[in-house]
Formats: sequence, C-alpha cells, structure tokens
Amino acid sequence: MNKITLLINCKDQSNIIATVTNFVAINGGNIIYLDQHVDTEQDIFFMRLESEFISSSFSTDKFKSSFKKEIAGKIEMKWRIYSSETKPRMALFISKYDHCLYDLLGRYNSGELNLEIPFIVSNHVDLKTIADNFNIPFYHIPVTKETKSEAEDKQLELLEKHNIDFIVLARYMQIVSSKLISKYPNKIINIHHSFLPAFVGAKPYHSAFKRGVKIIGATSHYVTEELDAGPIIEQDVAHVTHTYSIKDLIAKGRDLEKIVLANAVKLHANRKVMVYNNKTVIFS
Repeated sequence: MNKITLLINCKDQSNIIATVTNFVAINGGNIIYLDQHVDTEQDIFFMRLESEFISSSFSTDKFKSSFKKEIAGKIEMKWRIYSSETKPRMALFISKYDHCLYDLLGRYNSGELNLEIPFIVSNHVDLKTIADNFNIPFYHIPVTKETKSEAEDKQLELLEKHNIDFIVLARYMQIVSSKLISKYPNKIINIHHSFLPAFVGAKPYHSAFKRGVKIIGATSHYVTEELDAGPIIEQDVAHVTHTYSIKDLIAKGRDLEKIVLANAVKLHANRKVMVYNNKTVIFS
C-alpha cells in the first residue's frame, strides 16, 4: 500500500477538484481525504488530498512526473507531493529552557510525532543529559556576537549532512539570521509568548503581571527575517486572574508554549500547512 499527500494552490478556476481527483482515479488511487479552501480576496484556490494506491507497480516519482506534465503545467499551479514512506527529518535547536524539549521528545518517544530527529544542537551544554537520555546525538555550538557567522556555518553543515527537512527552535535563545532562513524558507518553526508587542524585553511576564493581564497565550510561527512576524501556524490562550503570581503566570505560559509548539510541529510534519502571502492555510 502506497500513500501520498498532495498540496496545491493556484488561481481559482472551475473544475480543479474534478480534474485532480479524476487524475488520481485514473492512476489507480483511492482518495481517503480531501479538503479545500478559496481565498476570495486573493482569488487563490488551496487543496490538500490524501490517496492510497494498492498496485505494487505504483511509483511516486512516476506519479509526480505525470502530474506535472498533465495537470500542474496546464493549470499553472504550485504543488508538492509527499510519500508516507518518507518521514520528515527535524532538527531541534535549544538553549537552556527544557520544557518544550522534554515535551517534544516525550511525544516523539511515544510515537505521537510522525517524524525523525537526527540530532539536537545547542549554544549551551546544560541540556545535553536530556538528549543523552533519549539517545539522540547532541552537538554543542557556542554562539557569541563574534562567532555567530561561524556557528551558523557549522549548523548548516550539520543540517545538510543529516538531510534535515525542517528546524524547530524549542526556546532557542538566539536570533536566526538570513543565512539559515534563506536555506529553510517556511521550514523553521519558533515558539514564544503572545505578549508581543505590548510587553517586550527579557521579562514579559513581570511586565504583564504589573499591568494585571487577564489573558496569556503562546504563538508558534515560521521564522522570517522580520523578527517574530512570520506566518502563524498555531496559537492558544488561557485566562488568568488577580490571584496568579508571576511564578503562576510563567508556569501557565510554559504549559501553553509546550502545547502550541507540539501542535505546530504535528501540523507541519503531517503536511497540513500551506503558506501564502505571510499567512497560513491550516487543513484539518
């Protein structure tokens, strides 16, 4: 049994769904999932489709070639086809905070995440024991203002060596430069609190506490060169009251960060995210 996931977007026009589904059927596929969306303001059509192919002679490469020639080229669509046989390879970038790391590795170890983690890289050695406990290779690459460019070169070497598909910044406390972003466009996922832009700086929870906020949240997004302004993948919020201390706010915020980041990673790994004009279409 072969299973593929097809993602497409193009200018909205009639019969796109019928054309694509007929092509799948003619090639021996059984459609098990289909969802679509039309951005009426931009006049853009989006679709995600999953198909199963029983024939032992089915070839994903041949299907791609035929789809490109017979469908994509004529409709002028942007498209991607993924085989379920290939799990995406994710690199984890971390610093000293461990809550997101523990959560992702726990989900990974239990089989909840449909991906592979070839290595973890950090600008500190503090969390190496966690990587060791989960039997995942750990690389320490220090980053200073003077060595940042050299450090990113080393990171790129690791990413290329291990054929990494996407990167997750699990509270990696460094700004990623265009050197990495250009190599992995819409493939670097970040997590942070949702107090921005109201409460900036190193201690946003302290500032929020002083203002008596009643709601806190977390946002996961793709990294772009404009800091914390990339396409949003997942968000969540929680209500708080005057009884919450700063410690309570931080604890609740970290819980949200873990959940939001994990959901964003799952959506990306399961090929359910499409990016267009700095926005995302998230399929169910």
